[in-house]
Amino acid sequence: MLLRTRLAPTPSGYLHLGNALSFVVTWAIARAREGQILLRIDDLDAGRRRPEYLEDIFRTIEWLDIDFDEGPEGPDDFLAQYSQQLRLPQYHEALRQLKEQGHLYACTCSRKEIRQLSTNGNYPGTCLKQGKDFDAPRTAWRVKVGPTREVTIPGWKRGIESIDLGREMGDFVVRQKNRAPAYQIASLVDDEHWKINFIVRGLDLLPSTGAQLYLADLLGYEQFTQATFWHHDLITGEDGQKLSKSAGADALKTWREAGKTPGDIFQIAADWLGVTEGSIRTSAELLAAVKDQNL
Repeated sequence: MLLRTRLAPTPSGYLHLGNALSFVVTWAIARAREGQILLRIDDLDAGRRRPEYLEDIFRTIEWLDIDFDEGPEGPDDFLAQYSQQLRLPQYHEALRQLKEQGHLYACTCSRKEIRQLSTNGNYPGTCLKQGKDFDAPRTAWRVKVGPTREVTIPGWKRGIESIDLGREMGDFVVRQKNRAPAYQIASLVDDEHWKINFIVRGLDLLPSTGAQLYLADLLGYEQFTQATFWHHDLITGEDGQKLSKSAGADALKTWREAGKTPGDIFQIAADWLGVTEGSIRTSAELLAAVKDQNL
């Protein structure tokens, strides 16, 4: 089967080291296996999208000397043809299917109410049996998961993994109170649409993978349910916390402007992939090493 994967950055801040490493390892695995790569930019929250952040994605890919086979050629092409804002009807259609099949319920609870009632941080199911109006203002839609729900995740390198989605996430939101589709729906619908079958993510997104596999099963998305996932370790800062744009992680834009090369990134990527023989400082060297290891 032809490997199809994607780079899926969000234009809500300048990309950081963790983003670059995810890009690089995804690219190396795909190219070593003669697979295809989609650039899928996740701008579901259009209010956080900024032109400079969108431009940064393309500059980072160029700086890393990696490529992709499908997706926007630049910011203007993205906005004209690939923005998730153009795909909202597809996300709402998936929500309609889930609703008609009886998998959803309406919820008006506030975050404060959930914090007060929850014993584990998950939604306690307050609105589950109240039959609230799906179309009422300020109403979220939740999918029925239940207190326990085992989901098996086909893993690469880490092997088969499983999580208890009920314990990890509970009845999670699939449509927000502002009527916008939630990330779990949009990401799933896009991956199914583009026939993605190999996904590289940080270990912190393991519950999201479980949630999307659960939704894919409900929707009958055969492509996604057969995908393979690699949840890699996270890069942390000196304080031991996960690097993130919102936390002000060192932006790659700063590296580029300082004249740095991405050599250190490729060396770390090689360590992640277990191909650490000799110095690996370029995309070409990393790809050759991955091919030699037959990963």
